[in-house]
Amino acid sequence: MSSTPQGSRPVVAIVDAYSTASHLAPLFHARGYDCLHVQSLEQPPAVFGATFRAGDFLSTVVHRGDTAETLAALAPYAPVALLPGAEIGVELADVLSEALGLRTNGTALSNARRDKFHMVETVKAAGVPAADQILAGDLDTLLDWYGPDDRTVVLKPVRSALNDGVSFCGTRGEVRAAFEALVGADSALGLRNDALVAQEYLVGAEYYVNTVSLDGKHYVCDLWKTQHLGVNGVRDLLGGSSLMVPRGPEQDLLAPYAFSVLDALGIRNGPAHTEVKLTPRGPRLIETGARVCGAMLPLLTRAATGESQLEWTVLAYTDPEAFEARRHTDYEVARHAVCVNMVAPEAGKLVDFPKLAELRALESFHDVLLKVRPGEEISRTVNDLTYPMLVHLLHEVEGIVTHDYMTARHLDGEGFYDVV
Repeated sequence: MSSTPQGSRPVVAIVDAYSTASHLAPLFHARGYDCLHVQSLEQPPAVFGATFRAGDFLSTVVHRGDTAETLAALAPYAPVALLPGAEIGVELADVLSEALGLRTNGTALSNARRDKFHMVETVKAAGVPAADQILAGDLDTLLDWYGPDDRTVVLKPVRSALNDGVSFCGTRGEVRAAFEALVGADSALGLRNDALVAQEYLVGAEYYVNTVSLDGKHYVCDLWKTQHLGVNGVRDLLGGSSLMVPRGPEQDLLAPYAFSVLDALGIRNGPAHTEVKLTPRGPRLIETGARVCGAMLPLLTRAATGESQLEWTVLAYTDPEAFEARRHTDYEVARHAVCVNMVAPEAGKLVDFPKLAELRALESFHDVLLKVRPGEEISRTVNDLTYPMLVHLLHEVEGIVTHDYMTARHLDGEGFYDVV
């Protein structure tokens, strides 16, 4: 890995190229660009660090808290674009891209793009319908907002990712317990939870709207409908997600709503992953991340449609004219796709997955992303950090994918995990 600029190829800088964003650099390379990595923290969270591919980058510039110092380190590379990779890099990418005069979302609304409370408040201030909520730094404030009668609410850290710390509460006692467990603790990103966001529970199906924007013009790369389970003490644990065709009654509500959220949050350039519920009152925002979709889902999208949010992100930054020319064309689902989230019922040392061969034998089986391997410690699945594996299903016939999805859900039970 070089520590100095090389060659005459233009350079793209990616801040925190972890998780799904680790797949961006090879796509930039294919279009004639070299990549520079910017690390927003001196010590990145362990959950992200393992996915970094150092060989894809000319070098890594480590941000040590001094913006001027980081800009000086970037200067020899003269980046023509700078974008965030993982969630933790969003704010620094805003600062650096704005300072360099590159395409940017700017810093004016950076906090609203990362702080889950201010995100929803900013959206509502723009006239976009969103959930009732409160920012609670003390228990009395939270319980006053909750009221005397039992109702379901959601508590979550102000800044986190991967559904870490998200708690569904149906009584004052549960609200109290969740508050006491979360406030003062560190999130999955290593950030101390000094306060919580409490929101009304939104009733309805949950969807993902993955987009790429260029100068305020948005494109829907893919839409997903999710399915949830009540399991392991979690009311709404993600059990899987199904790729949707681009048009239909649900889609025609989701896309315009997501665009209005992007506009409200100032996401004018680059990728975004927006989670929305369709309630009886219409679409309501769960949250938006100003970065590519996680969990390697774009890899499955690419297999189903021929391209994904990754390719569209690279296109927007390297060939704006081509992006604009293609922006009005919907994606096409050549093969139906489902991502199955397998759910471990208990913690311990994993000996084996006795039924993994049956899973691989499914007609629509495409790939499996193992998060835990035999010999390692497995956790009881309670959030996005603790899924033992993700199974990708893919087939031209939707019915076969649905059949195999249900079969995988059945296999993911007694006897699937040999744990001691």
